[in-house]
Amino acid sequence: MTLLAPGPSPAAVPGAAAPSGGAVEALLSAIDVQLRRQVRIAPDPAETIALDRDALSIVYVIDGAVHTRCGDKPLSLAQGDALLTPGRVPMSVKTDPGTRILVSTLTLVPHARHIADALPDVALVRDFAHHEPAAAALASQVGLDMTTLPVDPSAIQEASRDGDAVVCRMMANTVLVSVIRAWAAHGCAPAGWPARTSDPFLERVIEAIHAAPGNDWSVEGLASVGAMSRTVFAERFRAAFGVSPASYVTEVRIRAAQDRLVLGCLVSEISRDLGYSSDEGFSRAFRRRTGQTPTAWREARTA
Repeated sequence: MTLLAPGPSPAAVPGAAAPSGGAVEALLSAIDVQLRRQVRIAPDPAETIALDRDALSIVYVIDGAVHTRCGDKPLSLAQGDALLTPGRVPMSVKTDPGTRILVSTLTLVPHARHIADALPDVALVRDFAHHEPAAAALASQVGLDMTTLPVDPSAIQEASRDGDAVVCRMMANTVLVSVIRAWAAHGCAPAGWPARTSDPFLERVIEAIHAAPGNDWSVEGLASVGAMSRTVFAERFRAAFGVSPASYVTEVRIRAAQDRLVLGCLVSEISRDLGYSSDEGFSRAFRRRTGQTPTAWREARTA
C-alpha cells in the first residue's frame, strides 16, 4: 500500500481530513528508535541505493530529485519531499545529477515495534518542508555529511562530542514523528487510522485501556465497555488481537512503564499509577515481558 500526502493547496484546511487527534497522539508518543545509520549524501546518478529491509527508512530530498518505484508504480520526489518505508518490501532509489538527500535508517525499540504495523509500505509526503518546516530544516542538517568526498575520518573523530549518540537519536525521533504526522494530517491516512481493529466495539475497549492502563481492568469490566457479554468479548478480542484481554492490558502497562522509566519516574510511582499492588509485583511483570528489572532496563536504555 502506498499513500501520498499532497503538497500545499490554498483551499486546504490543515488537519481537516486528519484522523482522531487522541489516537494519533498516542501512536506518535509511543515512537522510539535506535539509530542504525543516518547520512547526507550526493549520490552518483548512475548509482542505485537499496534501502534496508526490516528497518524504518526516511529519505528526505535536500536538493534535486529522487526516483523510486512501489510495485509497478514509479514515484518521484522533488526538493522538500520526504519518503518513509517500514522495510516490508524491497525499495531502492536513484537520483538526478546534483541531488543531495538524507537517508535515515532506524530500528524501533522493542516496546515500539507495533508502530511499523500501523504504517503503509510506502508513505510519500509531498512538500514536507512546507508541512513541517522545523523538522525539514533538521533533516537537512542531521547525520554524517558525506556530500563532499572523500570524508576525512580524523576530522569526524575530532568533531565528535560526548552525548552525540543521544542527541542524534532524539533528532531522528523528531524527524520520524514529523513525517508520520504530516502523512496523517493531510488526507493520506485510511479512514479511522490508526484504529487497531475494524470492530468499533473492540476499538472502544482498546481506547479505554490505553487511556487508563492503571485501571483495575477485569474481563467483565472490559466486556461492559464494549457492550458485550464476557464470553463473546473474550472470543472476539482473542480473534482480533491474538492474545487475551489480560495479556493486552499487561503489554500496554509495560509500554507505559517504559515511557515513564525513560523520563526518570520512580519505580514505586510507576507501579502505583499502573495499578500494581506492590513494586515487587510490578517488577515481576516487567521482567517477564522484557527480561530485565525496571531499574536494569532503564540503565541499559539510558546508557
